[in-house]
Amino acid sequence: MPDKVLSPVYKRVLLKMSGEALMGNGPQAIDTDTVLRIVNEVVQVYRHGVQVGIVIGGGNFFRGAQLSELGINRITGDHMGMLATLMNSLAMRDAFERLDLPVRVLSAIPMSGVVDLFNRRKAIHHLESGRVVIFAAGTGNPLVTTDSAASLRGIEVSADAVLKATNVEGVFDKDPSLHADASLYRELSYTEALSKELKVMDLAAFCQCRDHQMPLRVFNIHKPGALLRVVQGEREGTLVQ
Repeated sequence: MPDKVLSPVYKRVLLKMSGEALMGNGPQAIDTDTVLRIVNEVVQVYRHGVQVGIVIGGGNFFRGAQLSELGINRITGDHMGMLATLMNSLAMRDAFERLDLPVRVLSAIPMSGVVDLFNRRKAIHHLESGRVVIFAAGTGNPLVTTDSAASLRGIEVSADAVLKATNVEGVFDKDPSLHADASLYRELSYTEALSKELKVMDLAAFCQCRDHQMPLRVFNIHKPGALLRVVQGEREGTLVQ
């Protein structure tokens, strides 16, 4: 069982990661060293007594919107994307198991003999039993992003916050990759983010978090120790609530 700490800021979190986060700097869709490094970040949080659910995208393999531009039917492309999230989930499960951490993968689409089918009560039971839970295959529906899967699963399992892992420090007033003078927001309300048209996450997912009063924290998953600092309540990334 995980170690206890005196005052964790969150008891249960839903971590949303893009599939591209697993690629590292190489050409492979999944870089094992990168996966292990990210998993070790999660392990630190787990050992501080925080229950962790994970939703991971499949963009390192397939994106339905991009495939449709190549002539593949959008619905078919989205189904391919769901299978990509399952491949990423299996890679993460393997990494957790190599570290002897209890983990379960629950899929939104039936995948008998590979992983279990998602069930809300089962997911909560696994979290309360000290297992990391990876939610695969998005929501099981096409035309829905994994951002929406993250907000939905976070609400379903009564997470204290949705933590969106990105490759930048948080939410900026403009694209930091294009503007050197971009300013980082440390805290925003949902109303402010919408009025400023800031691209925090998919709009449907964003509004779902807002409507269910789910705090959203955006941070850089590639920054060592950032995830742990987030769950400890330190000044890290951007908090939207």
